[in-house]
Amino acid sequence: MSSFRVSGRGRVDHTQPIQFTFDGKKIKGFKGDTVASALLANGIHLMGRSFKYHRPRGAVTAGSEEPNALVGTRRGPGRFEPNTRATVQEIWDGLQVNSQNRYPSLSFDIGAINDKAYMLFSAGFYYKTFMWPKSFWDKVYEPFIRAAAGLGVSPTEPDPDHYASRYLHTDVLIVGAGPAGLAAALSAARAGSRVTLVDENPEAGGSLLSEPSAQIEDMSAWDWVGKTVAELKELDVKLMTRTTAIGYYHQNMVGLCEKLTDHLASPDGETPRERMWRVRAKQVVLAQGALEKPLVFDGNDRPGVMLAGSAQTYLNRYGVRVGDKAVILTSHDSAWYAAFDLADAGTTIAAIVDTRAEPNADLVAEATKRGIRIMAGHTVTGTEGRLRVKSVRVNPVTGSSVGAPEVIGCDCLMMSGGWTPSLHLFSHTKGTLKWDEERQTFLPDHKAEECEIAGAGRGLWGIEAVLNDGAEMGAAVAKSLGKKAKAASYGVANDRPGTGVSHKELPTDLDAGKARAFVDYQNDVTAKDLRLAVREGMRSIEHVKRYTTNGMATDQGKMSNINGLNIASDALGVPQPKVGLTTFRPPYTPTTFGAFCGYHKGSHFEVTRKTPIDSWAEENGAAYEPVSLWRRAWYFPKDGEDMHAAVSRECRATRASVGIFDASTLGKIEVVGPDAVEFMNRMYTNPWTKLAPGRARYGLLLGDDGFIRDDGVIGRLADDRFHVTTTTGGAARVLNMMEDYLQTEWPDLDVWLTSTTEQWATIALNGPNARKVLEPFVEGQDMSDEAFPHMSVSECRVGGFPARLFRISFTGEVGFEVNVPAHAGRALWEMLFEAGKKYDICPYGTETMHVLRAEKGYIIVGQDTDGTVTPHDAGLSWAIGKMKPDFVGKRGLARPDLVAEGRKQLIGLLTEDGKTKLEEGAQIVLDPNQPKPMKMVGHVTSSYHSDAAGRPIAMALLEDGFNRMGETIYIPMPDRVIKAQVTGTVFYDPEGARLKL
Repeated sequence: MSSFRVSGRGRVDHTQPIQFTFDGKKIKGFKGDTVASALLANGIHLMGRSFKYHRPRGAVTAGSEEPNALVGTRRGPGRFEPNTRATVQEIWDGLQVNSQNRYPSLSFDIGAINDKAYMLFSAGFYYKTFMWPKSFWDKVYEPFIRAAAGLGVSPTEPDPDHYASRYLHTDVLIVGAGPAGLAAALSAARAGSRVTLVDENPEAGGSLLSEPSAQIEDMSAWDWVGKTVAELKELDVKLMTRTTAIGYYHQNMVGLCEKLTDHLASPDGETPRERMWRVRAKQVVLAQGALEKPLVFDGNDRPGVMLAGSAQTYLNRYGVRVGDKAVILTSHDSAWYAAFDLADAGTTIAAIVDTRAEPNADLVAEATKRGIRIMAGHTVTGTEGRLRVKSVRVNPVTGSSVGAPEVIGCDCLMMSGGWTPSLHLFSHTKGTLKWDEERQTFLPDHKAEECEIAGAGRGLWGIEAVLNDGAEMGAAVAKSLGKKAKAASYGVANDRPGTGVSHKELPTDLDAGKARAFVDYQNDVTAKDLRLAVREGMRSIEHVKRYTTNGMATDQGKMSNINGLNIASDALGVPQPKVGLTTFRPPYTPTTFGAFCGYHKGSHFEVTRKTPIDSWAEENGAAYEPVSLWRRAWYFPKDGEDMHAAVSRECRATRASVGIFDASTLGKIEVVGPDAVEFMNRMYTNPWTKLAPGRARYGLLLGDDGFIRDDGVIGRLADDRFHVTTTTGGAARVLNMMEDYLQTEWPDLDVWLTSTTEQWATIALNGPNARKVLEPFVEGQDMSDEAFPHMSVSECRVGGFPARLFRISFTGEVGFEVNVPAHAGRALWEMLFEAGKKYDICPYGTETMHVLRAEKGYIIVGQDTDGTVTPHDAGLSWAIGKMKPDFVGKRGLARPDLVAEGRKQLIGLLTEDGKTKLEEGAQIVLDPNQPKPMKMVGHVTSSYHSDAAGRPIAMALLEDGFNRMGETIYIPMPDRVIKAQVTGTVFYDPEGARLKL
């Protein structure tokens, strides 16, 4: 191994070597390493290229906020992922890692020519460059932008992994298992609360894993973490590592993404790759800590330039020195401790450059003991080096001027501009922030949810302060839940509390000339870009963000927002709070689409709903079709039959004797209450006041615009109760529409709406012998035509089951629909089918149902309507209550366009040759010899071969169709033009005599 690995140091397992590849080269690491720590251990700092300028980039952090070290990872066949953060991806034998955004190689990238031409790509250059000439957009600009867009390469293979999702309810959810989170979990769990503790890292401990020298309660920080985790497990705390809280939503719902297998070389094929958790917590404690900020100076993006705290993490957690000779640049005490740790591990510290004129005297003394040069009141104003930093330029800072520079050789530069509380999740809740002038950052202010913020997340620094604050917050949330809680008090030796403020912007003249001081690393946004945005009129931070793309990278501004704010504030000459802060949106870190999809993949992409009778249909050879979310029997083929033959047989059998059909998918809504009839009068076009209990009526539902939205048969069971049926695909939409009106327009109505679609299994019997099959099973209802005429409904018993029995027909034959509890659906079906065998009963599917209804001219909403059809257009004017004062859509129907002449209307079509079946969707013209493009006057909505009519039949929407009866129209097809005659829509039994058999 390289000398950058410190033997025996860190939490990696030095006894378990691991080998993976980076750009095809074999790299060695240890179990517990990340890709970044293993590469740094091998002296590799160059890990990628930047988005716009293709500048060499290396890891700048050690965590999920990393903007630079984005790599492509391959975990086996089909398992490729772009833009994985090298700083969090754990290594395992056989992992393949590739750098991104470079060609032909990482060290020699042709795209780096952009870096030489950077003056052409200033902020807003897209908006300026691609506006003229407009004719260039399609052939020049758009292809160029598309080719240049994006980081990494999208996967081309189907994802073979599967993903899961779960719900969790807990008393207390604690986000962050650092010192504050662990202490909060102990307080809440000891009080008897159900506690869930989550952390995005592979193990709990947070910053304590990078501070092994600290002594907590007379034990090392690492020992204290181990003891605390053991106690939490004994207290039944649910500890979830490798789990990121990605979003904080209303009513204390927090989304978590748990990674389960990305760290395993040979994962169990049954284990999901990731699991999405939807957690509902009574109380939430946000203990996410703080993020260290970079400093803004020329060349601050070179490989080898990283955050001081991250260098300390690589050393103490992974046992890796990030270089042999380092320069420290800081405005905060914490970087001094990083310098001491590295110096003690063998790295030469060439200088500590502190922008403050008078750093902490104790720290100065410690540095002097180690022989470290101290340059107080100085700053780094530039770096040199092609693929890695080789030297830094240091200037004294005196007011706003810069003195003579000194060049210091080094192979790494560690910087710290202070710390920014991690408040993304808190901001998701619309909690407000306040500006802290001393710390030069935002802190949490007013809360919008039941939550507390603990530790560094609210501006505290030092292990002891953070531990005790976490303990207090854990006790506070437990008390709010009615628990008796007491916060422990912690003492810490060798604490490193530190002081210091966030780095303020560098002298203005550093923005001139060729200097490039990067603020947003991933999007290559510089301090000059931000100042340019202000000069060009951007005043809102949101406008500055979009003009420059600052903070729009995948780290969501974690590394750039505060620095960008400070620069914009200075350029505008107003305080930071007046400029504001950009909006943080979930997810907190980039999250795979698979995690969001969960089980909804492949055949599970949408839930396939099955009726209680579906299993019988499957056992009896049904062919299926999807209808909305349902799987429905399409037809029941016998040996040697295709669909046409099977449907023709089913139609003949139903009209000759009796057919049985599963109608369970019909939407069903219970409308109940003293004002139920008034509600129905307002919702539907038909009048309902005089409909007697025990009778049913066809109901037509319109939108505000007057167009048909849904229809169905509605039975009145009692004065205050209606059984409403809807189309299969319209159930949820109709219920939502009803609820919307009831809750927002008519809250005074005393009505309850209940979806009962799944409660009832519905069996339809149609045909001349339907009554004979059904009657022996009916108890409590006279089935004679006189006692139970067409359009009746009765609550009775059928086959021994409680039932709602309708006498209605969607076929033109004598028909009944039997609604029984869902669990009884198949049993009753089998009884009826067995009894019907002596009448040659025939099960039929949806295709036959479509043919039978089309022969009678019954419409299907969504097939014979297209969202622009009124009741008059569909020949349903009779369904509008002429005396009703109002109903949904009444005003819409009065609009001039809806009563104008020449509207498309639903008519029937018979082809001239009596043999040709039209194609559904085929366009209609009046003159087949007109020049192209022809004027289309309508289209075919339904088309079938009808045995009852002895020929093909069709329905169509045709301009001024009602006034074209008997006319010939034309349907152009690729091979010919078909002639057809306009007719009415009823092709069979126009008198309706068969309903009375």
